[in-house]
Amino acid sequence: MRKTNLSTLMLLLILLASSCKQQSMDIFNGKDLSNWEFVLENDAAPANEVYTVSDGVITIAGEPLGYMYTKEKYRNYTLEMEYRWAENASNSGIFVLIEDPTNPFPNGIECQLKAGQAGDFVLLGGSDLNEYTLPEGATERPAFPVIDKLEESSEKPTGEWNKAKIVVLDGDITVYINDVLQNRATSNVMEGHIGLQSEGEAIQFKNIVIS
Repeated sequence: MRKTNLSTLMLLLILLASSCKQQSMDIFNGKDLSNWEFVLENDAAPANEVYTVSDGVITIAGEPLGYMYTKEKYRNYTLEMEYRWAENASNSGIFVLIEDPTNPFPNGIECQLKAGQAGDFVLLGGSDLNEYTLPEGATERPAFPVIDKLEESSEKPTGEWNKAKIVVLDGDITVYINDVLQNRATSNVMEGHIGLQSEGEAIQFKNIVIS
């Protein structure tokens, strides 16, 4: 009986490890964007002209405004990737916990990558974080509420690769930029799509891993 129980436990552990490995492979295969969907404001351009892949690197043009998002929803994960500005530092973001990917600013949380502000949280499409409070003196919630990052900018100069790490656990979101803890807050939403934004100028992503 003990041998049977041990064998069953080992099989379950193997299946769990296999499942985690498959999830890591599914988000970006390094070759194409077959596991992603695309949103562009007013359908202003073909998606394959804005979101491209070459040599394992995703390039997002920055214009028109929009984002690419995973076909699957995810919960309780660690998301890691590298990013850099192709030419000029500009604006972009990593979206998590997207509930309804139907417009350029979906209901979800943006982990800001805007130059100088990487690590801020931006609350999109009516989304919320428990730690958010109105700015001093404000009487109405702004269109894009922000929770400022915790530390001074930890970004690298334009053209160099930065590391972004986002941990989502039971709605708790923690963001690291180049291994510096930059933000942490809690959502009541437990799962959602993951997105990469097109806004401003060209940005590149590589080594996207989820576990």
